[in-house]
Amino acid sequence: MDIFLAVIGLLLAFIGIIGAFLPVLPGPLTGWVGLLVLHLSDTVPMNWVFLGITLAIAILIWVLDYIIPAMGTKKFGGSKYGVIGTTIGLIIGLLSPIPLGFLIGAFVGAFVGEMIYDSKDRKRATKAAFGSFLGFLTSAFLKFIVATVFLGLYVMKLWEYREIFGL
Repeated sequence: MDIFLAVIGLLLAFIGIIGAFLPVLPGPLTGWVGLLVLHLSDTVPMNWVFLGITLAIAILIWVLDYIIPAMGTKKFGGSKYGVIGTTIGLIIGLLSPIPLGFLIGAFVGAFVGEMIYDSKDRKRATKAAFGSFLGFLTSAFLKFIVATVFLGLYVMKLWEYREIFGL
């Protein structure tokens, strides 16, 4: 059972990294659940301080994920349409066969959203789309860093108890 939990936890930690870029997955929170699953095994002792600190970080990043793109959009004169367009463009870009389509899709989506909001001012829409895109990239980068650190912590903890897991 412990090996099963270790595999599930590792899978969740990897999904956390993927979730750094997908808006439907809470990346760091998923990675944290992977850490929790490892600590729920009988092999690895429960460390409440470690789990509490990592949970607080995951929740902080989850909250910032909603604030940072909005801040980027507002700082560059954008609207909620730009934020919504960024998310829709990101999803369409992820599904497209274009390399790095999620980046192109996020920017184009933000631009289209801003043009829907105010079709007369292309310069403002371009500036706002750039702000929305920059906010998305900043947020995704933070989530990626935290999810990667969680994966690293997971691997370190798994390595610490490797003999018990038969590694």
